[in-house]
Amino acid sequence: MCAKAFSKQSDLIRHQFIHNGERPYTCDVCNKAFNHQGNRRIHQRIHSAERHYSCKVCNKAFSNKRYLIRHQHTHSGERPYLCEVCNRAFKQQSTLISHQHTHSGERPYICDVCNKAFTQKSNLLAHLHIHSGERPYTCDVCKKAFSEKATLIKHQRTHSGERPYSCVVCNKAFSQQSILITHQRIHSGERPYKCDVCNKAYSVKRILINHQRIHSGERPYSCALCNKAFRHESSFTGHQRIHSGERPYTCDVCNKAFSVKSVLINHQRIHSGERPYSCAICNKAFSRQGNLIAHRRVHTGERPYSCDVCNKAFSVKRLLINHQRKHNETGI
Repeated sequence: MCAKAFSKQSDLIRHQFIHNGERPYTCDVCNKAFNHQGNRRIHQRIHSAERHYSCKVCNKAFSNKRYLIRHQHTHSGERPYLCEVCNRAFKQQSTLISHQHTHSGERPYICDVCNKAFTQKSNLLAHLHIHSGERPYTCDVCKKAFSEKATLIKHQRTHSGERPYSCVVCNKAFSQQSILITHQRIHSGERPYKCDVCNKAYSVKRILINHQRIHSGERPYSCALCNKAFRHESSFTGHQRIHSGERPYTCDVCNKAFSVKSVLINHQRIHSGERPYSCAICNKAFSRQGNLIAHRRVHTGERPYSCDVCNKAFSVKRLLINHQRKHNETGI
């Protein structure tokens, strides 16, 4: 089928299961099927809670030695698998193989329901849960169910407080590797996501997608009660709380409640006096990033907000709104 050669007939027979889809080894607890007897043996340790392999750094235990080795790269920072196209390094060989598909454009895993194609088998399996509605991974603390195991693992860290991914520059720790990678761009200055309209670059793909909606005018999140539409899902979620009256974020100092988490964080700086946003030119510090952005315009002279009546420009949107009221009052 693929002309791959083997020194042992048993290895050939086992390899052929990949092509014919046969999974002759079944777990006698949950009936999950495997094409390798060794994989079944490893899987059964989930039911027995047998974990022979422990990390010497954090004492976390694993049912499979391969999982332990992979985990140890988290502590050492070692990335032994290198992409020969872009020199990007990875901790796991499987992640390298998936990454190489981004260069080749290959998407070998196809959904037999909607024909959507994926670069990774795990993404296809997770996608299939959309069609089936299946959420097989349940949190044993709060019973919340998930369609992907990786999402469950990330969720469980909200209960445990575990932050296994640390920045080698500032030692800040994160619960998710993707958040660490994004954070590291603060130190490196890397902005790999570029707008093809205005060439503005971003460190996070999600922020680029949100930005592109400024150009397209797209507002995909619409309120079912008042039909107001939003570019950002977070803005939409915050808006819905206007109707529901929900204020889930409470200040632990004064008990004031807020509908949006970012507003709570800004409020808490009133109590702490924290001003984490500093101007690189004059060192003036601010409690809100928006105030820092507006302040920088004092130095740059930038005035991005223009009146559509008289073309007068302003550095702050609030000043433009106040100015436009004068036109409305005078009728000019």
